[in-house]
Amino acid sequence: MGIIEIMAEEKIQEGLKAGAFDHLPGKGKPLVLEDLSSVPKELRTGYKMMKNAGMLPEELQIKKDIVTLNDLLNCCENEQERARLTKQLRFKQLKFNQLVEKRSIVHTSTFQSYRSRIFNRLHLF
Repeated sequence: MGIIEIMAEEKIQEGLKAGAFDHLPGKGKPLVLEDLSSVPKELRTGYKMMKNAGMLPEELQIKKDIVTLNDLLNCCENEQERARLTKQLRFKQLKFNQLVEKRSIVHTSTFQSYRSRIFNRLHLF
């Protein structure tokens, strides 16, 4: 065990003795761990930090917007509003395609796996 691990363990033990962890939410309950196996290892920390900050990666935000626009189009009866929503939808789809091409990740097996999991979760296909 390295020096940092030893120091961390000492701080944890001090906190336990002082009762610093006695009133934490979820005490005595199992941890709920997220499955990040479909996210490349080098991106997991960044994705986790963004999620904790309430942010989505740009491509996921665009996909979320596309789903919302599709839902709005399905409910829309006004032709002018429908045309406006269709224009926004095409713009979002184009932006998503450009983003994916720019990042050159389309053909990687990791992307294909991640993409299908996202589409399944968003019920796109």
